[in-house]
Amino acid sequence: METELVGQYAMPGIGFGTLGAVGDAGCALVEAALAEGYRYIDTSRYYGNEEAVGKALARSAVPRGDIWVTTKLLHPKTPPQPDIAFELDESLRLLQTDYVDLLLIHWPNPAVPLEWALGEFAALREQGKARTIGLSNFPTALLRQALEIVGDLAANQVEYHPYLNQRPLLDLMRERGLVLIAHSPLARGAVLNEPVLREIAGRRKLSVAQVALRWLMQQERVVAIPGAVSVEQLRENLKVLEVTLTNDEMAAISALARGTRIVDPPHSPAWDPA
Repeated sequence: METELVGQYAMPGIGFGTLGAVGDAGCALVEAALAEGYRYIDTSRYYGNEEAVGKALARSAVPRGDIWVTTKLLHPKTPPQPDIAFELDESLRLLQTDYVDLLLIHWPNPAVPLEWALGEFAALREQGKARTIGLSNFPTALLRQALEIVGDLAANQVEYHPYLNQRPLLDLMRERGLVLIAHSPLARGAVLNEPVLREIAGRRKLSVAQVALRWLMQQERVVAIPGAVSVEQLRENLKVLEVTLTNDEMAAISALARGTRIVDPPHSPAWDPA
Protein backbone atom coordinates (compact mmCIF):
# COMPACT_ATOMS: atom_id res chain seq x y z
CA MET A 1 0.00 0.00 0.00
CA GLU A 2 1.38 3.40 -0.99
CA THR A 3 1.50 5.86 1.89
CA GLU A 4 2.11 9.53 2.67
CA LEU A 5 4.05 10.29 5.84
CA VAL A 6 2.28 12.52 8.37
CA GLY A 7 4.68 13.18 11.23
CA GLN A 8 5.48 9.72 12.59
CA TYR A 9 2.38 8.15 11.00
CA ALA A 10 1.85 6.68 7.52
CA MET A 11 -1.45 7.62 5.84
CA PRO A 12 -2.52 5.10 3.16
CA GLY A 13 -2.56 6.55 -0.35
CA ILE A 14 -6.10 5.40 -1.10
CA GLY A 15 -9.08 5.15 1.22
CA PHE A 16 -12.79 4.40 1.22
CA GLY A 17 -14.90 7.55 1.42
CA THR A 18 -18.05 6.47 3.25
CA LEU A 19 -20.44 9.35 2.44
CA GLY A 20 -23.76 7.63 1.67
CA ALA A 21 -22.68 4.29 3.16
CA VAL A 22 -25.21 4.08 6.00
CA GLY A 23 -26.91 1.41 8.08
CA ASP A 24 -26.34 -2.31 7.65
CA ALA A 25 -25.44 -1.94 3.97
CA GLY A 26 -22.84 0.70 4.83
CA CYS A 27 -21.43 -1.48 7.57
CA ALA A 28 -21.14 -4.39 5.12
CA LEU A 29 -19.35 -2.18 2.57
CA VAL A 30 -16.81 -0.95 5.13
CA GLU A 31 -16.22 -4.51 6.29
CA ALA A 32 -15.77 -5.59 2.66
CA ALA A 33 -13.37 -2.70 2.02
CA LEU A 34 -11.15 -3.83 4.88
CA ALA A 35 -11.30 -7.44 3.67
CA GLU A 36 -10.29 -6.32 0.17
CA GLY A 37 -7.23 -4.47 1.46
CA TYR A 38 -8.29 -0.90 2.22
CA ARG A 39 -6.56 0.50 5.28
CA TYR A 40 -8.07 4.00 5.33
CA ILE A 41 -11.74 4.57 6.24
CA ASP A 42 -13.05 8.14 6.01
CA THR A 43 -16.23 9.15 7.82
CA SER A 44 -17.84 12.15 9.56
CA ARG A 45 -20.43 12.93 12.20
CA TYR A 46 -22.40 14.61 9.42
CA TYR A 47 -22.54 11.40 7.35
CA GLY A 48 -24.62 9.72 10.05
CA ASN A 49 -22.66 6.49 9.71
CA GLU A 50 -20.02 6.48 12.46
CA GLU A 51 -21.96 3.71 14.20
CA ALA A 52 -22.02 1.59 11.03
CA VAL A 53 -18.30 2.18 10.53
CA GLY A 54 -17.64 1.26 14.15
CA LYS A 55 -19.49 -2.04 13.80
CA ALA A 56 -17.45 -2.86 10.70
CA LEU A 57 -14.18 -2.02 12.48
CA ALA A 58 -15.20 -4.28 15.38
CA ARG A 59 -16.18 -7.15 13.08
CA SER A 60 -13.14 -6.93 10.83
CA ALA A 61 -10.23 -9.32 11.23
CA VAL A 62 -7.87 -6.42 10.46
CA PRO A 63 -6.26 -5.09 13.67
CA ARG A 64 -7.36 -1.57 14.61
CA GLY A 65 -3.73 -0.45 14.63
CA ASP A 66 -3.45 -1.26 10.92
CA ILE A 67 -6.42 0.95 9.94
CA TRP A 68 -6.37 4.72 9.41
CA VAL A 69 -9.67 6.16 10.62
CA THR A 70 -10.62 9.75 9.85
CA THR A 71 -13.71 11.53 11.15
CA LYS A 72 -14.90 15.13 11.06
CA LEU A 73 -16.75 17.48 13.39
CA LEU A 74 -18.14 21.03 13.15
CA HIS A 75 -20.24 20.74 10.00
CA PRO A 76 -22.34 23.91 9.56
CA LYS A 77 -25.53 21.85 9.12
CA THR A 78 -25.16 19.93 12.38
CA PRO A 79 -26.32 21.39 15.72
CA PRO A 80 -23.81 23.69 17.43
CA GLN A 81 -20.99 21.72 19.03
CA PRO A 82 -19.63 23.90 21.85
CA ASP A 83 -18.03 20.95 23.67
CA ILE A 84 -15.62 19.38 21.19
CA ALA A 85 -14.19 16.95 23.74
CA PHE A 86 -17.69 15.61 24.39
CA GLU A 87 -18.39 15.35 20.66
CA LEU A 88 -15.19 13.43 19.94
CA ASP A 89 -15.93 11.07 22.83
CA GLU A 90 -19.30 10.43 21.19
CA SER A 91 -17.59 9.73 17.85
CA LEU A 92 -15.15 7.37 19.55
CA ARG A 93 -18.05 5.55 21.22
CA LEU A 94 -19.84 5.13 17.92
CA LEU A 95 -16.64 4.08 16.15
CA GLN A 96 -15.80 1.62 18.95
CA THR A 97 -12.23 2.89 19.21
CA ASP A 98 -10.09 4.80 21.71
CA TYR A 99 -8.71 7.21 19.12
CA VAL A 100 -9.02 8.43 15.55
CA ASP A 101 -5.98 8.72 13.35
CA LEU A 102 -7.15 12.05 11.93
CA LEU A 103 -9.74 14.54 13.20
CA LEU A 104 -10.84 17.24 10.77
CA ILE A 105 -12.84 20.47 10.98
CA HIS A 106 -15.43 19.54 8.37
CA TRP A 107 -15.98 23.07 6.98
CA PRO A 108 -14.73 26.53 7.84
CA ASN A 109 -17.52 28.46 9.53
CA PRO A 110 -17.39 32.17 10.40
CA ALA A 111 -19.68 31.44 13.38
CA VAL A 112 -17.05 29.10 14.88
CA PRO A 113 -13.79 30.87 15.88
CA LEU A 114 -10.94 29.06 14.20
CA GLU A 115 -8.52 29.72 17.06
CA TRP A 116 -10.93 28.12 19.54
CA ALA A 117 -11.70 25.10 17.37
CA LEU A 118 -8.07 24.34 16.57
CA GLY A 119 -7.13 24.85 20.21
CA GLU A 120 -9.70 22.23 21.19
CA PHE A 121 -8.47 19.87 18.50
CA ALA A 122 -4.84 20.35 19.57
CA ALA A 123 -5.77 19.54 23.17
CA LEU A 124 -7.46 16.32 22.07
CA ARG A 125 -4.36 15.42 20.10
CA GLU A 126 -2.29 15.93 23.23
CA GLN A 127 -4.61 13.55 25.06
CA GLY A 128 -4.10 10.89 22.38
CA LYS A 129 -7.74 10.83 21.30
CA ALA A 130 -6.75 12.09 17.85
CA ARG A 131 -3.32 11.14 16.56
CA THR A 132 -3.33 13.95 14.00
CA ILE A 133 -5.59 16.92 13.28
CA GLY A 134 -6.47 18.91 10.21
CA LEU A 135 -9.06 20.63 8.07
CA SER A 136 -11.56 20.00 5.32
CA ASN A 137 -12.73 22.35 2.58
CA PHE A 138 -10.29 25.12 3.54
CA PRO A 139 -8.99 27.32 0.68
CA THR A 140 -5.45 28.71 0.67
CA ALA A 141 -6.13 31.93 2.62
CA LEU A 142 -7.95 30.12 5.44
CA LEU A 143 -5.34 27.37 5.52
CA ARG A 144 -2.66 30.02 6.07
CA GLN A 145 -4.67 31.42 9.00
CA ALA A 146 -5.05 27.95 10.48
CA LEU A 147 -1.34 27.24 10.19
CA GLU A 148 -0.61 30.41 12.15
CA ILE A 149 -2.64 28.89 15.00
CA VAL A 150 -1.40 25.28 14.77
CA GLY A 151 1.69 24.96 12.61
CA ASP A 152 1.78 21.19 12.29
CA LEU A 153 -1.62 20.33 10.86
CA ALA A 154 -1.63 16.99 9.05
CA ALA A 155 -4.08 17.35 6.19
CA ASN A 156 -6.71 19.33 4.32
CA GLN A 157 -9.48 17.33 2.65
CA VAL A 158 -10.75 19.19 -0.42
CA GLU A 159 -12.44 18.57 -3.74
CA TYR A 160 -9.77 17.60 -6.26
CA HIS A 161 -10.11 15.94 -9.65
CA PRO A 162 -8.91 16.47 -13.25
CA TYR A 163 -11.43 19.29 -13.84
CA LEU A 164 -10.37 21.36 -10.80
CA ASN A 165 -6.86 22.79 -10.46
CA GLN A 166 -5.77 22.99 -6.82
CA ARG A 167 -2.19 24.07 -7.55
CA PRO A 168 -1.92 27.09 -5.18
CA LEU A 169 -3.36 25.06 -2.31
CA LEU A 170 -1.23 22.03 -3.11
CA ASP A 171 1.94 24.13 -3.32
CA LEU A 172 1.30 25.56 0.15
CA MET A 173 0.48 22.16 1.58
CA ARG A 174 3.64 20.58 0.17
CA GLU A 175 5.67 23.48 1.52
CA ARG A 176 4.20 22.96 5.00
CA GLY A 177 4.13 19.16 4.97
CA LEU A 178 0.37 18.60 4.81
CA VAL A 179 -1.39 15.89 2.81
CA LEU A 180 -4.17 16.83 0.40
CA ILE A 181 -6.97 14.28 0.77
CA ALA A 182 -8.98 14.40 -2.45
CA HIS A 183 -12.72 14.08 -1.98
CA SER A 184 -15.04 13.84 -5.00
CA PRO A 185 -12.07 12.46 -6.98
CA LEU A 186 -14.27 11.65 -10.00
CA ALA A 187 -16.18 14.98 -9.80
CA ARG A 188 -19.29 12.95 -8.86
CA GLY A 189 -19.02 11.17 -12.22
CA ALA A 190 -18.48 14.28 -14.36
CA VAL A 191 -15.04 13.11 -15.56
CA LEU A 192 -16.20 9.64 -16.67
CA ASN A 193 -17.05 10.74 -20.23
CA GLU A 194 -13.91 12.85 -20.69
CA PRO A 195 -12.33 11.90 -24.08
CA VAL A 196 -8.73 12.32 -22.87
CA LEU A 197 -9.34 9.99 -19.93
CA ARG A 198 -11.24 7.54 -22.14
CA GLU A 199 -8.37 7.42 -24.61
CA ILE A 200 -5.79 6.71 -21.90
CA ALA A 201 -8.10 4.15 -20.30
CA GLY A 202 -8.64 2.32 -23.57
CA ARG A 203 -4.95 2.23 -24.41
CA ARG A 204 -3.96 1.07 -20.91
CA LYS A 205 -6.91 -1.37 -20.52
CA LEU A 206 -8.14 0.48 -17.45
CA SER A 207 -11.43 2.13 -16.51
CA VAL A 208 -11.74 5.91 -16.71
CA ALA A 209 -12.21 5.96 -12.94
CA GLN A 210 -8.95 4.08 -12.45
CA VAL A 211 -7.08 6.56 -14.65
CA ALA A 212 -8.49 9.56 -12.74
CA LEU A 213 -7.72 8.00 -9.37
CA ARG A 214 -4.19 7.04 -10.41
CA TRP A 215 -3.56 10.61 -11.58
CA LEU A 216 -4.38 11.82 -8.08
CA MET A 217 -2.43 9.17 -6.19
CA GLN A 218 0.66 9.61 -8.33
CA GLN A 219 0.99 13.23 -7.23
CA GLU A 220 3.22 14.08 -4.30
CA ARG A 221 1.33 14.55 -1.00
CA VAL A 222 -2.06 13.57 -2.47
CA VAL A 223 -4.35 10.81 -1.14
CA ALA A 224 -7.63 9.79 -2.83
CA ILE A 225 -10.78 8.63 -1.02
CA PRO A 226 -13.25 7.41 -3.65
CA GLY A 227 -16.63 6.10 -2.60
CA ALA A 228 -18.12 2.81 -3.74
CA VAL A 229 -21.55 1.18 -3.85
CA SER A 230 -20.43 -2.41 -4.42
CA VAL A 231 -17.61 -4.80 -3.61
CA GLU A 232 -16.71 -4.85 -7.32
CA GLN A 233 -16.26 -1.07 -7.27
CA LEU A 234 -14.10 -1.36 -4.17
CA ARG A 235 -11.88 -3.87 -5.96
CA GLU A 236 -11.66 -1.82 -9.15
CA ASN A 237 -10.61 1.29 -7.22
CA LEU A 238 -7.94 -0.60 -5.33
CA LYS A 239 -6.35 -1.87 -8.57
CA VAL A 240 -4.90 1.60 -9.14
CA LEU A 241 -2.11 0.52 -6.78
CA GLU A 242 -0.83 -1.69 -9.61
CA VAL A 243 -0.69 1.09 -12.22
CA THR A 244 1.76 3.87 -13.08
CA LEU A 245 0.90 6.62 -15.56
CA THR A 246 3.57 8.12 -17.82
CA ASN A 247 4.68 11.73 -17.46
CA ASP A 248 2.88 12.56 -20.71
CA GLU A 249 -0.34 10.97 -19.46
CA MET A 250 -0.09 12.86 -16.17
CA ALA A 251 0.45 16.15 -18.03
CA ALA A 252 -2.47 15.50 -20.41
CA ILE A 253 -4.81 14.89 -17.47
CA SER A 254 -3.55 17.94 -15.58
CA ALA A 255 -4.31 20.06 -18.66
CA LEU A 256 -8.04 19.21 -18.32
CA ALA A 257 -8.58 21.64 -15.43
CA ARG A 258 -11.46 24.00 -16.23
CA GLY A 259 -12.59 25.31 -12.86
CA THR A 260 -15.40 22.78 -12.42
CA ARG A 261 -16.38 22.66 -8.76
CA ILE A 262 -19.02 20.07 -7.85
CA VAL A 263 -19.28 20.63 -4.08
CA ASP A 264 -20.20 24.28 -3.54
CA PRO A 265 -22.98 24.62 -0.92
CA PRO A 266 -24.22 27.96 0.43
CA HIS A 267 -21.92 27.69 3.45
CA SER A 268 -18.80 27.43 1.27
CA PRO A 269 -15.88 29.78 1.95
CA ALA A 270 -14.40 32.08 -0.68
CA TRP A 271 -12.64 29.53 -2.88
CA ASP A 272 -9.30 30.03 -4.56
CA PRO A 273 -9.64 31.45 -8.11
CA ALA A 274 -10.28 28.58 -10.54
